[in-house]
Amino acid sequence: MVVVRERKRGKQTYFYLEHSFRENGKVKKKTLYLGTKLPANIEERKKHFLRDLYKREYEQLDRIKTNFAKEQKSIPKSLREKETATFAIKFTYDTQRIEGSTLTLRDTANLLEKGITPAEKPLRDVKEAEAHEKVFYKMLKSKALSLSTVLGWHRTLLKQTKPDIAGKIRKHQVAIAGSKFLPPSPVEVDPMLHEFFAWYKENKGKIHPVELAALVHLKFVTIHPFGDGNGRMSRLMMNFALDVSKFPMMNIPYTNRNSYYNALERAQVNKDDEIFVRWFIKRYLQEHNRYL
Repeated sequence: MVVVRERKRGKQTYFYLEHSFRENGKVKKKTLYLGTKLPANIEERKKHFLRDLYKREYEQLDRIKTNFAKEQKSIPKSLREKETATFAIKFTYDTQRIEGSTLTLRDTANLLEKGITPAEKPLRDVKEAEAHEKVFYKMLKSKALSLSTVLGWHRTLLKQTKPDIAGKIRKHQVAIAGSKFLPPSPVEVDPMLHEFFAWYKENKGKIHPVELAALVHLKFVTIHPFGDGNGRMSRLMMNFALDVSKFPMMNIPYTNRNSYYNALERAQVNKDDEIFVRWFIKRYLQEHNRYL
């Protein structure tokens, strides 16, 4: 988090921006002198301060996009489609597994590629894996991100397993198991959703696409507008934001779930989006380092 610090020397007060971060297991700080008066555009100064601090990361993100585009142009259409199908299977496995599915990666691959239903696995897990793949391809064809779009995705995901909540905004309080964060009350959800989509429309061309994807995920899952499926929707929306900007999509592995949960919870509890954004960008660079 970027905070404003005041330092007094005699009768004079000096203002600084300060940002603490962890590197190689140690907490480090960076500061920026602002002057003897607090600037009126302090929020903009904070953003520029962070962007300068992480300039190298953003340059790497742009290099990933450039090299990904070059690779895509050189690959035959059939192989691009195969790559997308492979990603859909892995993404479906991990996003469902994070939410408690019992299907293995092999189960998911056999189900989605060959239509082989795994033995002795809950029918709900099977149906939701099939539905998630459908929603994933719907997402790839979507042209814009809106409330009606997301409600449609949610309806497709849960209409066979939880038809009573599929495509419906919750009217009850919910809690997240194992988390210190309590989602907003039902009366807050509708105005927060309208505010979220207005924010997205205003900022989709202003914020770096990878940072935007992280914020879309965080902000939507923090609102937690559904009785179930919020994590899966937010991860689909995250990939929509990446794909529509021609960046490679990202998968959050089940095996990496603890650091993912921790980054989300810390950002939510501390009301500091930057915590999750920094985790997300680091994870994105790791996943796509072959393009560097």
